[in-house]
Amino acid sequence: MKDYIILMADIIGSRTSNQTRLIADFKELVATINEKNKHYLVSPLTITLGDEFQGIIGSIAGAVTIVLDLEEALIRRNAGFKLRYVIVEGLIETPINAEIAYGMMGDGLTRARKYLENIKKEDTRFFIWLKDQAQKNALNNLFIALQDLIGDWNIERDHRLIIAFLEYIDYKRVAMELQKERSLMWKREKTLKINSYFALKEVANYLTHV
Repeated sequence: MKDYIILMADIIGSRTSNQTRLIADFKELVATINEKNKHYLVSPLTITLGDEFQGIIGSIAGAVTIVLDLEEALIRRNAGFKLRYVIVEGLIETPINAEIAYGMMGDGLTRARKYLENIKKEDTRFFIWLKDQAQKNALNNLFIALQDLIGDWNIERDHRLIIAFLEYIDYKRVAMELQKERSLMWKREKTLKINSYFALKEVANYLTHV
């Protein structure tokens, strides 16, 4: 028996009534993230209930990286739905299935599912529980700020622009790539709080590597 980092998430909204397409997009997203982050995975992200997944991650740094990758992938795809996440450090009592995150049992998995159910009643998409309480509190506060920042983005209206900033970061490069006025891109960089977004990512990296 050993403590692991458990990541669970579920879909919390969709702009389409086409559930078949939604689940297909969700499956493709999970497969892409698994491939990109396989070096972090003890057991891959596995869809368990159609609109939920769970996975076992080798470190808190890996779990946070995967969540941020998922968030950016959803934006890039203009997916039309958001995810709610819990990251929990906890015990898994059964052998780890390295092929599929299914059929395992333990207090960590039980608590992760309980936390996922609990935050459905709250106005939050992220919850983290770690033994290191200071790290846990810092990361939860960071994700509160991140949720507020991303929540202000109008993905429908600014999709191409936001993707460009995620790709190139600097407003001068974005202006060149999109053939826009530099002054306009500078203003949009400020209104979208792009520098704040990347600053939060840097803080997340620091907090998970201390």
